[in-house]
Amino acid sequence: MQNVEYKAELRDLPLAKTICGVISASWVSTLAQTDTYYRVPDARLKRRECVGYEPEWIFYSRSARIQPKLSNFTIYSDAQAQQRFGTTPLPVLCVIKKKRELYMSRGGVRIHLDEVDGIGAFIEFEALVCPERNLAECHRQIDELKAAFKGALGEPIACGYADLLTIDASGAPLRGE
Repeated sequence: MQNVEYKAELRDLPLAKTICGVISASWVSTLAQTDTYYRVPDARLKRRECVGYEPEWIFYSRSARIQPKLSNFTIYSDAQAQQRFGTTPLPVLCVIKKKRELYMSRGGVRIHLDEVDGIGAFIEFEALVCPERNLAECHRQIDELKAAFKGALGEPIACGYADLLTIDASGAPLRGE
């Protein structure tokens, strides 16, 4: 599967919630998520645990850039992940805990308002590439959301939360993980 993603600092959470209402984005849920990231070659792997849901494993790759980016991903259940990645425990990179407020735009783009422990607040847009929404349409919808949320957005983020947690101020990876 593929989606187009965009992430930025969130400077004003109350304003972002207000904008969701103004653009008629539907509130879906508030989620408490714990993502355990594992060290794997040539991609990323995380196990997501969320209160009220079965755990899922997300195996994905995407470029590190501040513009909206294409992500290729596969979602596995615990049993499928064990078959795919084996039974030997994988080396853990880090654990991310967050509170996610999930909204859905009228165009079907997921809007995440995330409060991430130890890192801060962020906004993320995810547009699933599908027959109803091709790659160009995904980019168009994300551009519209970026414009709508402009007043609440901080700096764009090129990487994921695990990267933000595991790099130091100079941009070098932290050692001893």
